[in-house]
Amino acid sequence: MNILFIMYDQLRYDYLSCAGHPHLHTPNFDRLAAMGVRFSNAYVQSPICGASRMSFYTGRYVSSHGAQWNGFPLRVGEQTMGDHLRRQGMDCWLIGKTHMKADAEGMERLGLSPDSVIGARQAECGFDTWIRDDGLWGEGPDGFYDEKRSPYNEYLKSKGYPSENPWADFANASVDDSGNIASGWMFANADKPANIREEDSETPWLTQKTIEFIEQARAPWCAHVSYIKPHWPYIVPAPYHDMFGPNNVPQALRHEIERENPHPVFGAYMDNKVSQAFQRDDVRQKVIPAYMGLIKQCDDQLGVLLDFLEESERMADTMIVLTSDHGDYLGDHWMGEKDLFHEPSVKIPFIVYDPRPQADVTRGKTCDALVESIDLAATFVEAAGGKVPDHIIEGRSLQPWLNGETPQWREFVVSEFDYSPTPQCTKLGLAPRDARLFMVFDGRYKLMHAEGGFRPMLFDLQNDPEEFHDLAKGTSHQAEIHRLYSHLASWGRRLAQRVTRSDADIEKMRGRSLRKGILPFLYDGSEVDEELTDKYRAPAPENFVRK
Repeated sequence: MNILFIMYDQLRYDYLSCAGHPHLHTPNFDRLAAMGVRFSNAYVQSPICGASRMSFYTGRYVSSHGAQWNGFPLRVGEQTMGDHLRRQGMDCWLIGKTHMKADAEGMERLGLSPDSVIGARQAECGFDTWIRDDGLWGEGPDGFYDEKRSPYNEYLKSKGYPSENPWADFANASVDDSGNIASGWMFANADKPANIREEDSETPWLTQKTIEFIEQARAPWCAHVSYIKPHWPYIVPAPYHDMFGPNNVPQALRHEIERENPHPVFGAYMDNKVSQAFQRDDVRQKVIPAYMGLIKQCDDQLGVLLDFLEESERMADTMIVLTSDHGDYLGDHWMGEKDLFHEPSVKIPFIVYDPRPQADVTRGKTCDALVESIDLAATFVEAAGGKVPDHIIEGRSLQPWLNGETPQWREFVVSEFDYSPTPQCTKLGLAPRDARLFMVFDGRYKLMHAEGGFRPMLFDLQNDPEEFHDLAKGTSHQAEIHRLYSHLASWGRRLAQRVTRSDADIEKMRGRSLRKGILPFLYDGSEVDEELTDKYRAPAPENFVRK
């Protein structure tokens, strides 16, 4: 069996028609949901691109792998799904974005050349690279945001786009009435069509690269197809730019009570630049239709990919996963972007199609079990025929749910956010080590713990599904706060770093030293089997006198 692991960047869980969106029709997401299982309570291990993705790729919590924010390297030696799958004879390839930063210092220390096979995999999250493009080719006074070459820019140049950075000048920009670039970085331009042929824009380009890979691939393979969209810049080519309008923009999910004595971290984020922009109705009325257009284009390109798999008769032997690395506030809770732990940010779409007959019983079903992004690595290892190394991978295989079983499952999910590099850390006067947040959610109550001496936040999603009322402002829910803190404490005591020996390895080690003659603490030898002392019960050698 092959695995097609598709990730969209910054795709909200509720911006699919199969998840109930009232205006955005996504027939191809729905098509896959009808073929597989849609997990309706799936959460990322961090609501920021880099940290979240490293958890997907390693199957480990953020504080376990250590790459806690964008640009934090994933340390050399951290095992990834590529390492685990290759042991099962399955190749693991990257097509698109990872947001991975290599541990260059660690590689140099160990003498790993990035030009070697091992070195290249260490530098690419364990993947072999078909094509990598992280999709943010911004350029400012200090140069490019991404210092690597841009395969997408090279493609656009080959198609005749006359620019040194056509990603910025064409794919993510329009043209204003005076003939000047109308950059997608400016929210005022979000309702304009990107100045590019639709078939040359980023999402169709990566779809074609995926098809090229599959056409030449030899099974079994895992392909991580990682789209940059619908991540900002919020601008999309025609005809998607005007498919939706202000009448399709929902009221912002926010309440004035959220601004009354807010948690200090929440208050700092509500006051940052992007949140202030999304608090404006004119921004939301331009940006959200563009965001919906980007998703609609993603859905159409998913249809191209699914049609290709069916026509080439590969659908019957390819597991397919659709998910995202985090969501997007879009003005809900007075916020823009992602970062904190409200549902629009930390909850993700999560659809799994398993072609094997044992999954027939769950086709078209929705599962409300508490799922974490790290569960995919475990699921893939099991799908490849392996045993999940649970002393390394901290997620759990979803295969029982796919097969219609009801296994004993986790009581809560955890997410983490390290905001030490941000202006909010500075504004709050925190040392970098104290700018850390933790979420624990048991399916009803959601607790946010903040290091640095702050009080927690608490929401009851059964009675307050919009997460408006922070119950930790008062004193009437101390029992729930205490209970959730006990969950967080038990999670904090998990065995996360003993990754070189499994429980089975340790059990096999027991007693080995006895059988190799290490026999301490015996009185006369009768305490152990006779064979263990055999080497020590021979006649004494002749006396040896030193001359």
